[in-house]
Amino acid sequence: MEKSIIVKHIMKKYKLYNGSKERLLDLISPKSYGEDFYALNDVSFEAEKGDVIGFIGINGSGKSTLSNIIAGIVPETGGDVVVNGETSIIAVSAGLKGDLTGRDNIELKCLMLGFSKEEIKELEPKIIEFSELDKFIDQPVKSYSSGMKSRLGFAISVNIDPDILIIDEALSVGDKAFSEKSLEKMKEFKQKGKTMIFVSHSIGQMKKFCDKILWLEYGRVKAFGQVEEVMPKYEAFLKNYKKMSKKAREEYKEASLKGQQKPLLT
Repeated sequence: MEKSIIVKHIMKKYKLYNGSKERLLDLISPKSYGEDFYALNDVSFEAEKGDVIGFIGINGSGKSTLSNIIAGIVPETGGDVVVNGETSIIAVSAGLKGDLTGRDNIELKCLMLGFSKEEIKELEPKIIEFSELDKFIDQPVKSYSSGMKSRLGFAISVNIDPDILIIDEALSVGDKAFSEKSLEKMKEFKQKGKTMIFVSHSIGQMKKFCDKILWLEYGRVKAFGQVEEVMPKYEAFLKNYKKMSKKAREEYKEASLKGQQKPLLT
């Protein structure tokens, strides 16, 4: 099968500072200031053309960071990413300019993707109709609710027909009817053999829609495989995690992050 995404040993490092003074000293001083934090550490997986892969993990596990790296929004610190095809990411407010209207955002996004004025004129009514924003389409996006932003982002992304579609929690906001409509559109993409990355806390949606699961835990790959193999393990983990006290969760997190002081790869 043809590979659409190849992720090899991806690392994403951030610096955590105790205030702006430490940040400034790190820029001007030969001495290193701040603490290294690895949002992703030695992450590898491959997606074949037509795969629908769900990213799961508790908050802070690196799901959105990995999605943004694959989409080309955030650069990786180390490792390699190969993406074969045009990608489009759907996340609340992703790529939307708050001061512009919804209509202006449609035109800007399509122009940036290389569409001609004529092509945009043809696409625009379809995007507006799918978004169900009606008269709000000519209002500034900064006045939109999270659900409205998600609708606009989803409508733009599915109508430009990308090779790889990344959905990052975009269906967790807004009404149930629009979410169902969006899932139906995603099924169409699946039938066309498009590759999709689906980030969601909805285990039900994951089981219903995904072929494979990538389980991330505090920046590392906990498991990767078929839904029926990985999801039962994750559900068992969640059941135990939810029973933990706040203190126990913090201790678990600290223990998981201890190994991130240095990258796994040298």
